[in-house]
Amino acid sequence: MPIVMKHVLVLGAGLVARPYVQYMLKHGYQVTVASRTVGKAKQLIANNPNGTALAFDIDSHGKELPDLVKSVNLTVSLLPYTYHPQVAEACIRNRVDMVTTSYVSDAMRALDAKAKKAGIILLNECGVDPGQDHMSAMQIIQKTQASGGHIVEFTSYCGGLPAPDANNNPFGYKVSWSPHGVLLAGRNPARFLKDGKEVQIPAEELFKHCEDVVVPSVGTFKGYPNRDSLQYLALYGITGAKMMLRGTLRYPGWCETMYAMGRLGLLDIADQRLSGITYAAFMRNLLRAGPTEDLKQKTANLLKMKAEDRVVSRLDWLGLFSNNPIPLAKGSPLDVVCALFETKLKYAPGERDMLIMQHNFTIHWDDGRMEQVRSTLVDYGIPNGDSSMSRTVALPAAIASRLILEGQLKLKGVQIPIHPELYKPILTELAELGIRFKEERTAGRWRAAK
Repeated sequence: MPIVMKHVLVLGAGLVARPYVQYMLKHGYQVTVASRTVGKAKQLIANNPNGTALAFDIDSHGKELPDLVKSVNLTVSLLPYTYHPQVAEACIRNRVDMVTTSYVSDAMRALDAKAKKAGIILLNECGVDPGQDHMSAMQIIQKTQASGGHIVEFTSYCGGLPAPDANNNPFGYKVSWSPHGVLLAGRNPARFLKDGKEVQIPAEELFKHCEDVVVPSVGTFKGYPNRDSLQYLALYGITGAKMMLRGTLRYPGWCETMYAMGRLGLLDIADQRLSGITYAAFMRNLLRAGPTEDLKQKTANLLKMKAEDRVVSRLDWLGLFSNNPIPLAKGSPLDVVCALFETKLKYAPGERDMLIMQHNFTIHWDDGRMEQVRSTLVDYGIPNGDSSMSRTVALPAAIASRLILEGQLKLKGVQIPIHPELYKPILTELAELGIRFKEERTAGRWRAAK
């Protein structure tokens, strides 16, 4: 009797899709890649006989989605997160499991009961951040608690950056995933716990709260808080902790530049007409500069710094004062910056990116001992091959997909990978693929909360 090959539908063919598609094909699954640009889908399949490329735009072909989902065993959505609930509804209707790498939205969370009733899993946050951050943290937390330890302090930072040998522009950053998402993240407020007290940072002050983060063998970076860290106290089962902070890592210079961009209105999201307008004309209008005013000096004055300041120089290097036309007919200031990021912050052929994730724990053991634990992942992209960002995002989702298709998971409903039956096999296989955390432990006295 012939073996029936299980079928996976991949929605989207963006920057992180290739490692996912290649993993699933390598493990013997039939894969259909549905993308607005069918040429990108064909590139991902690379003539594999078990792969199919399909032209599909969810905005214009959304009614066809249920039929696509009906014909497969699992759907992975690599579309922008706003589309995930629509995909999930189609999966629920057809009793098809689903995987995404995005944060659980309120709309997705509301589908939990429906998914459980349908007997399917809607697995979210199964990438790198979110994803491996949960998995690697929970592995240490649950092992500690099972051995009589209590997590009293926890900080976690993650950053997708150019490798040191590719860090050759004034921003210290290059695009390895959606620059739009990177810029939008700069508009988020933050909330965390420090010394037992809640700290709230408004969005406009986010980049004023950066601290040095030392990553052994790599260097010193700047870390700033990411969204709401407090929700993870209960999620991770460490409600007794006095310190809880999850943040983002960047090279020095990023925070001060992003703070300045926010003050200038360059992260605003209100659309305006841009057709035929140069970047200089756009800036002149944004800054309300007169027709003969020097734009760099005007920018410096508004930021209360000198025109020679490195922040102003970075904005100049990016092209915001140039007479080049903006390649958009309509868009927001954030869209204008995004267009420049896509042009100026690209990886050159042969350059590598770098993914850093670092957890720091302070543990109080029942016998009175205090211990510091540092768990660090440093991963590099493959020159002229897959980026570290694409591998570290896509491979956890691919491994989870295989576990689901093999029937190894009993979890149903809306889930994230905080359960041992998910994180243990995923982390084990990632280590075999060269994506592994290094754990260091040192005796230390807990810094008591004030």
